[in-house]
Amino acid sequence: MNIPVVIMCGGQGTRMGNTLTKKELVDIGGRPLLWHVMRIFSAYGHNRFILALGHQGDQVRRYFLEYEAMSRDVTLHLADGDNGNGRPHLTFQGDYEHPPWEVTLVDTGLETGRGARLVRLADYLAHGRFFVAYGEAVADIDLAALLAFHEGHGALATVTGIQRHSQYGLIAADGDGRVTHFQEKPLLPYWVNGGFMLFETAVLDLLRQNYRDDLFETDIMPLLMAQGQLHLYRHHGYWQSMKTLQDYITLKEAWQANQPWRVW
Repeated sequence: MNIPVVIMCGGQGTRMGNTLTKKELVDIGGRPLLWHVMRIFSAYGHNRFILALGHQGDQVRRYFLEYEAMSRDVTLHLADGDNGNGRPHLTFQGDYEHPPWEVTLVDTGLETGRGARLVRLADYLAHGRFFVAYGEAVADIDLAALLAFHEGHGALATVTGIQRHSQYGLIAADGDGRVTHFQEKPLLPYWVNGGFMLFETAVLDLLRQNYRDDLFETDIMPLLMAQGQLHLYRHHGYWQSMKTLQDYITLKEAWQANQPWRVW
């Protein structure tokens, strides 16, 4: 089942600092982080991608327009009069790294919120269901299990939840200030939105009727919850997003160490 995958990659990535490269295109192990996200979905047979572009969308367009020449061995035929027109042409060598991809690039606006971006993609999501992912987050998620969970509950929406470790050590003390418990960076007990969402297309109607431009998570998610149409898929494995330069270092070192989100 080749379910379309919407990837949000239109934000400014301000917490990364003043970088010239768009956040989703930052190199991890020789490939942009966005490519890693796509490979996760492709490993489970989902090869139709719809990219919601905005800030620095020209960089994303250029990457995919040059994708073949920049990612495969290539032979250039120069001054070759035998090809019929005398123009340079290319021959690509070797096998592809992944199944054929269909990549649709859609300009959804510079300052547009996620809800409005989805509405602008509605023409590409007319039938069935669709994934929504963030172009900055990777995980060793079992998408087949996520799909089975979604089909099992029968509601309109599933969001993947992940648990994070505290950035700080946890300290407890008695009334005199004597420390009675200390735990360094414990796993926090609550679940947070890790992306990797799965929606039925009926959600698009709710978006059109109820969304306020930039409040997808705080408007539509609570509405789906109130209607009993939102379920949580708990992911217990690896997950990491890249919002800061420290996150970039974490991802780079993780890939060099053991490639923890590689499911392909």
